[in-house]
Amino acid sequence: MAKICIYGAGSIGCYIGGRLLAAGSEVSFVGRARMGEQLRSRGIALSHYDDRHWHVPPERIDVSTDAATAAAADLVLVTVKSAATSTAAAELANVLRPGAIVVSFQNGVGNADVLRAALPNNAVLEGMVPFNVIECAPGAFHQGTAGELELRHTPALRPFVDEFKKAGLPLTQHADMLPVQWAKLLLNLNNAINALSNRPLKEELSQRAYRVCLAMAQKEALALLKQASIRPARVTPLPATWIPRVLAVPDAWFERLGRAMLTIDPRARSSMSDDLAAGRATEIDWINGEVVRLAQRLGKTAPVNARLCELVREAERSAERPSWSGEALLAQMRAAARA
Repeated sequence: MAKICIYGAGSIGCYIGGRLLAAGSEVSFVGRARMGEQLRSRGIALSHYDDRHWHVPPERIDVSTDAATAAAADLVLVTVKSAATSTAAAELANVLRPGAIVVSFQNGVGNADVLRAALPNNAVLEGMVPFNVIECAPGAFHQGTAGELELRHTPALRPFVDEFKKAGLPLTQHADMLPVQWAKLLLNLNNAINALSNRPLKEELSQRAYRVCLAMAQKEALALLKQASIRPARVTPLPATWIPRVLAVPDAWFERLGRAMLTIDPRARSSMSDDLAAGRATEIDWINGEVVRLAQRLGKTAPVNARLCELVREAERSAERPSWSGEALLAQMRAAARA
């Protein structure tokens, strides 16, 4: 049986690894000591918004803080936060066997390049996790939104396809992942808005003022992508270019037109919101910050996304969690766009 290692035992890593374990795969984890203690004492409890549940007992869990755990792996899924990618690359470079496949299941568009530069003897693939996972209790992880795992195609993945399918996590493969990554990033521009609102995703997206903030951030990004000749893939029922218009419609209309976007567990929040709640650094520089960097490369500016970056960084430094109303946040976005 192929050996799979999850490098980054956080919410996403534990959920994917736990689902694979529950289906009978051989999986090990590399993560922080705190998470290791929880998994070894409680196991992994998994739940899905459609009311499915799984449990992996503690005795089946192989978790360590040592990257050497990945030495025997045939497939390594990197699920650390983007700020930790360079450290992950350096640690994996010391232990991975030549030929092991590495998948970056991370936010942003450049993490696979960082890994690839450090791992010349390994196939490194861009990947994308479209669904939201929350840690609702120690060792308990809940998938709150829909979607399937997506990654760059390679024939070398063939031995693993059936294992993911058996776990109910089918792999959708693409010849070119950059359009897919940007499509996901356009949706993830809401992470900052959700974090600043300090509300569950469903509640936030049900209010037009917050949605208009997202529409402004997406329009800004889409204009830059068009100039860069990057056409985002279609990862939702609507094309990426239509979404800002749908976001801006009145609430009653959005309940019908945007029904798929509201098919969210009422508890779900963005990972950025969870990071602010836990006092951790966010991934703002790898989400809205990617739009700002794209603008800089094109000799342009991205004032809306730049302002969201500033507000999230201020929230990271604040002793008190901000809870922006939709109207107040929208005023900030409009002022930034006019400046």
